[in-house]
Amino acid sequence: MTWLDRFASIGLRDGDDPDVAIRKRSLTIAAGSIVVLATAWTATFFALDRPLAAAIPLTYQVAAVVGLVALWRTKRFELFRAVQLSLMLVLPFALQWTLGGFQNASAVSLWALVTAFGAVYFLDARRAIPWFVAFIALVLVSGILDPFVAERVEPLPDGVRTAFFVLNMGSVAAVAYVLLQYFVRDRERARAASDALLLNVLPRSIADRLMALDERERRDPDAHAAHAAPGDDGHGALPDVRGSRIAEAHPEVTVLFADVVDFTPYAERVGPDGVFELLDQVFSAFDRLVDEFGLEKIKTIGDAYMAAGGLPEARPDHAEAVAGMALRMLQQAADWRAAGLPVRLRIGMETGPVIAGVIGRRKFIYDLWGDTVNIASRMETYGEPDAIVLGPRAARRLASTFRVEERETIQVKGKGWITPGSLLGPRP
Repeated sequence: MTWLDRFASIGLRDGDDPDVAIRKRSLTIAAGSIVVLATAWTATFFALDRPLAAAIPLTYQVAAVVGLVALWRTKRFELFRAVQLSLMLVLPFALQWTLGGFQNASAVSLWALVTAFGAVYFLDARRAIPWFVAFIALVLVSGILDPFVAERVEPLPDGVRTAFFVLNMGSVAAVAYVLLQYFVRDRERARAASDALLLNVLPRSIADRLMALDERERRDPDAHAAHAAPGDDGHGALPDVRGSRIAEAHPEVTVLFADVVDFTPYAERVGPDGVFELLDQVFSAFDRLVDEFGLEKIKTIGDAYMAAGGLPEARPDHAEAVAGMALRMLQQAADWRAAGLPVRLRIGMETGPVIAGVIGRRKFIYDLWGDTVNIASRMETYGEPDAIVLGPRAARRLASTFRVEERETIQVKGKGWITPGSLLGPRP
């Protein structure tokens, strides 16, 4: 963290919303910048023997420094914001009247634009409107008073007024530019963090489509999505209606379920901390295997782990990749047991069509539906510890490249009698 970031963060509280944090940092940066730049005006007005004029930027400097210290100590941002916006709005006009109007003061009231425009960042678009209206009102009042104050005050030398025009315009532009730069960069950091969090929940292609849908709905909230045509990869896009969001038909994928055997008795023995530590270690290892084999983690349900291959992007070797991961999972469990961690797994797999998508508007999850999912889950349930049970289609698909042993025919609820297989390992 740079010194500028540390300074900008003096008013932050733990748990601040990202948008609130951006506003706090932006106003802190603006106040600090004006304190530094106002030194030139204070010193110059004292040198020109204009103590009343010098007292106005000096007043802001003192008030801003006190406010920044109070913000650092108390974190009371609302009070700091109200005081700063008021000072930034009123004092430039007061200085302009003291110096004799727009021309004599080199349009020093331009500094009030920091409030007029900055309030959009520091507050929000709606609450910034009164501040802009107040700025316009002060401009109009200054225009009315200009002839009267101009004839009552001795003007500054021409060279000084020209220099102040340059300083006022350049400094206001510099503050606005720094403020906008910091705001945009902070917003980009917040967006990157938000996108990273979303990508931990959804596949990138699905996350991109979801964000595109949200943007489209914001632009045209009454529009209804049309049916999408099947893509070149063989995936058919189902109707995307409001509430259904995103759904795709995948003609062939492989689904895996893994369950920790005897987890409930273990959880009763070790308590919440032990349960969390075990599941975090187990599922984090499975996450690494998902990345290694190029698969997609779908979700965890209690002590069960679900993954799939061949979606959201199709791949021809999805069954082989999932089988390779399943075998590595059993090997990892054996290594844990050798190290004293009581982990045994039941694993079920099946290959076939699924529907995959995101449903609803809150707490998004990318999920799968269909007989393939149900059979993979049943294979895990019917299996024994330290075994990988294959559904019929997965067994046929893998028989040429892996050692697959036919199991006894079993009856599966809703599917009747099927003949599963056991995955024993790769063929030599």
